[in-house]
This record gives sequence, structure tokens and C-alpha cells, in this order.
Amino acid sequence: MWDVDRTLLVGGGVGVEAYAAAFTAVTGQAWAGSLMAAGRTDLSITPELFAQHGIADAAPHLAEFFTRYAVEFGARSHLMRGQGRLLPGVAEVLAALHSRPGVVQTLVTGNITAIGIAKVTAFGLERYFDTAIGGYGDDHAVRSELVLRCRQRAEAAHGPFADEDVLVIGDTVHDVAGALAAGVVAVGVATGATPASELAAAGAHHVLDDLGDVEQAVALLAG
Repeated sequence: MWDVDRTLLVGGGVGVEAYAAAFTAVTGQAWAGSLMAAGRTDLSITPELFAQHGIADAAPHLAEFFTRYAVEFGARSHLMRGQGRLLPGVAEVLAALHSRPGVVQTLVTGNITAIGIAKVTAFGLERYFDTAIGGYGDDHAVRSELVLRCRQRAEAAHGPFADEDVLVIGDTVHDVAGALAAGVVAVGVATGATPASELAAAGAHHVLDDLGDVEQAVALLAG
């Protein structure tokens, strides 16, 4: 179960631009939001951002907002390759794991479904993932629930997995906490703002500086 932002790729601000445009389109207000979003879900972040703009109850706006957000991102997704980048070793590790029998890769991301899939698609990574079984930021506000829902979908599609064979890979303490709360393996990758020491202190079972050592990463993730 792969996180997206700062684990697989850096978006270069494209998502923020789309988010701001969607907010203005739906509310008619100029965007002036600022919030630490790393590792959190869109269902958790969005009500706080609406509140910053004086909209105390975001619930009536969420469906329309997320729909418009997906449209705005789609109109900008071609900018991802220019403004963003893949992180070291990502394409090689995903390809190697994809070729292993019995390995299923998907996404567990705080992004809403359309955005999470669009981000990996912008870099040609979608072929490595069974995105239909992922856990996304419009599924639930709580990160551990995304892990649980993803596992339920994965097991319905592919059969049962042992706890030790379910790996959540992410760059924040929220990713680690979500894995631990769901009773599965947490793998921290220190490619975001959280150093390796903090990922380890949060309880990650394994911590990598990045995925640049492809052989090491594949050996760890494929067991």
C-alpha cells in the first residue's frame, strides 16, 4: 500500500493550484488557505480549510468541491512532469515488484481517489497498481481506516493476506500510525519532511532513506 506524495513523487504544486481553483469556483471566495497537509486525508483537511475562510460547515460543499477539484487537477495534470518529479528508484522498484508473482501493489493516500490515481498516471506509474482496491482520502477522514478499507478490498479481490504480508509505505508519521493502528507492517521512507529518526521513533518496522537502492528496497518489500 503506497502513499503518493513525497513517497513516490513530488507534485510541484500542481495539486495545490487545482485545490485553490476548485475552492474559488465552488465558494466564490478568493483562496487564502494554508495548512500542513502531509500524511493527512482530504476529508480531514478540507473542513479546516473551509473554516479558515469563514465557512464553518463544509459538509454541504464537499461533494461538489471534490468533483470540481478532480476537474481542475485534470486540466493541469500535464504540468506534473515539468513542475514535479519522481523520487529516486521509484519506477524501478515498482516495476520489479510488479513482476513478482503474489505481489499486489495499490495506493493508500490522503488524496481523493481521482487525484491519487491522476498523480501516478501523470508519471506513467498506473500500470503497476491495482487502483480499484486502494484506500483514498474521500473514503474516510482517518488514515488507519484507509488501510483497513484497502485491505478489505484487496482480500475480496485477491484472497486473504497475513498481517506481516501487508505493507504500508509512506513518508510521514501519519502513514506509520495508520499502519500500526491497522495491525500491519509500517515502512517509512525519509523522502518527505520527516527524518528517518522520527519515522523510527513513531514505530515504523523498517525505515529507508529513499528507494534509490533498488535491490535493497525490493528485497525488503517483497519479503
